Amino acid sequence: MDHQYLKSYEMSWGTLGTVRPFSNFHPERDVMEIQMALEKNDLLTIVRILTNRNNAQRQEIAKTFEEITQKDLVTALKKALSGDLEYLMSDLMMPPAQYEAHRLQRAMAGIGTDEETLLEILCTRSGERLREIREMYNNSYRKDLEKELKAETSREFLKLVVALLNKENVTGYVQRDIESLSTSVNASKVNAKPWINILTSRDSRHLKKVLMGLELEHGQTVVQILEKKFTGDIEIGLKVLVQCIQDPYTYLAKRLAPMKTSVVQGIMVSHCEEDLLCIRAAYLKYTGISLYTALQRHFSGHHLQALLTICRSED
Repeated sequence: MDHQYLKSYEMSWGTLGTVRPFSNFHPERDVMEIQMALEKNDLLTIVRILTNRNNAQRQEIAKTFEEITQKDLVTALKKALSGDLEYLMSDLMMPPAQYEAHRLQRAMAGIGTDEETLLEILCTRSGERLREIREMYNNSYRKDLEKELKAETSREFLKLVVALLNKENVTGYVQRDIESLSTSVNASKVNAKPWINILTSRDSRHLKKVLMGLELEHGQTVVQILEKKFTGDIEIGLKVLVQCIQDPYTYLAKRLAPMKTSVVQGIMVSHCEEDLLCIRAAYLKYTGISLYTALQRHFSGHHLQALLTICRSED
């Protein structure tokens, strides 16, 4: 099923996520079951409960667990679980903005920077959502996210990620923006500034028109234009941004395709209550197999069961 078709049903379905509020929700009952499961090392019950509740309900479970047991649920889960399943259950227990902040922190931790994850979050999230993530990051890690990004990046790529973090919607004129980008493309020495300024300060509908006009004028895709004119991190960053403007679900499907555990968990947890149905449809179109089937081919055990429950069904 095409993800644009799914998008048209958002109003009637209420959500394009795969994880929805559990209708017969009783946090005290869930806590009792989780307590028994932790004592018996019954991982299947833990997975069943936590993957079939939405994030708000999981927060209620964690609060109730602490009130009844005087213990922190996440700490208890970490003691009982291990490996990828431990990380996945811990990820599910974080509120959305905290989880995105956590992913950004992890992308910048240690030697080297995971630019792909930085770009994924910065390019696919709205300015309003990024302000929430930034506030959560600053409070959780006692560090300023913008300063951290500046320390991890350099030159034109630094300007791009900072502009993305502070993205806003400024009224512009489609033809004028096309002309600005076209002038940059035709110059002997390409300038990234108009690309950064325009692509991070207009709404997606406006930008789609701008990019379409640019492609018609030059007779090639914007990605092809960028590949010819730019190199290095700024080329990669602008290409990701353009892909996210034109079709964010296909971009995320491509990110999922190699089935790298951290990427799969990151995208599925981040999008399971928002638009994972659209990502599933894009994945099927891009790879020729369903995301549900792909997960079965690459993962196993309780970790697989958790991922399949989040994915929800075959396409």
